Amino acid sequence: MRSIEVKKYKDILEKKKEGLMASAPARTPPTEPGSKSGDWIDQSSQENDVHVRLALKQTDAKLLRAIDEAIHRIEQGTYGICMECENEIAPARLDAVPWTRVCIDCKAKQQG
Repeated sequence: MRSIEVKKYKDILEKKKEGLMASAPARTPPTEPGSKSGDWIDQSSQENDVHVRLALKQTDAKLLRAIDEAIHRIEQGTYGICMECENEIAPARLDAVPWTRVCIDCKAKQQG
């Protein structure tokens, strides 16, 4: 992969990471699970909101890890190489999922 392409993907990854880090405070539950305020409908809604925010926070954490790993692969010179078959990952796949570790064929094998 050419260095200009690698720089493009590194910029994309860093911007995505910054966006996730900036949204982190919004993902923090405003109240602790189990705290009581309002009637039972309000409490149920608050509990649901807490669970949704926690799920989003977990998803963000996984994505941040994947982005950090991709940046590390860029620094190691192995970015764009499938971790399974060691073939080059298609640019279209990297454009869609720049933090991917595997090519589309290996991903299909994992899911099927």
